[in-house]
Amino acid sequence: MDDQTRIELEAAAFRRLRQHLMEERTDVQNIDMMNLAGFCRNCLSRWYQEAANERGIDMTKEEGREIFYGMTMDEWKSKYQTDASPEKQEAFKTAFKENVTDKS
Repeated sequence: MDDQTRIELEAAAFRRLRQHLMEERTDVQNIDMMNLAGFCRNCLSRWYQEAANERGIDMTKEEGREIFYGMTMDEWKSKYQTDASPEKQEAFKTAFKENVTDKS
């Protein structure tokens, strides 16, 4: 497989993942994704932003999130985010440290 085809397939898979998370599984909470998989929608939007920045494109965290989510974080939260239990919040602290803080 040539590099261009590989890039196009990877991009298509990313778009499908985004669609799945943003349109089909809005019921799945970011905290649950982070606690189980070590990443969430915010991570994906941050990776998008970081890729843009690495290529010399100025993009803030908020701009990356709005592009990925298709709306502002405030809109997403009001439409889809639910309150997390204290147990989930505690597990998130560990997952975030292991997968985000200590990776930086």
